[in-house]
Amino acid sequence: MAALRAAAEPTRLRLLALCADSQLTVSELTQILGQSQPRVSRHLKLLCEAGLLERVPEGTWAFYRVGDRLAGAPLVRALATLLPAGDPILARDGERLIAVKRARSEVAERYFRDNAAQWSAIRSLHVDEAQVEAAVLKMLDNGQPIGDLLDIGTGTGRLLEILSPRVKRGLGVDTSRDMLSIARSNLERAGIRHCQVRQADMYALPLDSNSVDAAVIHQVLHFADEPQKAIQEAARVLKSGCPLVIVDFAPHDLEDLRARHAHRRLGFADAELRPWCAAAGLDLEPVTALPGHPLTVHVWRAAKRGAPVTAISQKSAAA
Repeated sequence: MAALRAAAEPTRLRLLALCADSQLTVSELTQILGQSQPRVSRHLKLLCEAGLLERVPEGTWAFYRVGDRLAGAPLVRALATLLPAGDPILARDGERLIAVKRARSEVAERYFRDNAAQWSAIRSLHVDEAQVEAAVLKMLDNGQPIGDLLDIGTGTGRLLEILSPRVKRGLGVDTSRDMLSIARSNLERAGIRHCQVRQADMYALPLDSNSVDAAVIHQVLHFADEPQKAIQEAARVLKSGCPLVIVDFAPHDLEDLRARHAHRRLGFADAELRPWCAAAGLDLEPVTALPGHPLTVHVWRAAKRGAPVTAISQKSAAA
């Protein structure tokens, strides 16, 4: 009853309709609704307290969304489908939401355009990214859909896009707000609503232990001061028997990548990664090497020790 009372107020119903469509900040919601920020913030607080929305901090920002695990999420989804399509206020909200998304996309595209040279320079040094993505897909394919997927260091959200048909829910985390803006725009453009991104530290993931069905660390460890700790944290959130896929460069001597692109490590040997995975409770399979010119890409698959949880995807879907 409390959830229904919270949703019944007209402004709060408009907020639910907007957040059911997209993750939005207070300033974006204020812009769409044409109301003061204190008023919008007060309504959002009530909706969060009623379990209809969740607040996800991201630096000095916070995004509001209808989280799949919220008890009130089914109610919000149902209410959104019942709202009259011809209502002039809701129609105006929808138009303003489109404008907000367009502005987001333009900011993301400008950032990517300004930094495209460095991504292109690095990509030109190794194997085609399509081959890497195919290897990741193969290592995660056991013939069953994945319940909850975690993409650590999601960047532009590319892996979430290509893996989205196979997952019930996807979460990408990254420390860069600029990259997260790109990822959000890409996911929205592709119409992928069951995958979301948020700002988080790979050394302190905002997830419970034993809570995800698969995780990927794609071209991230070479930026890490303590890559073994990132692997340990990824293993913590994995369920028993579930896979972690790691993608990174094989050892190389291109010091320019350290100087110009902030690489902390110049690749990783299989012998180096193996004890880190063992210490984290992961059984590492033989490495797959994808030779490039001059960089070779290594792809590893590891499984968390322990008996696999039966019917993983069904359990996750029901959670």
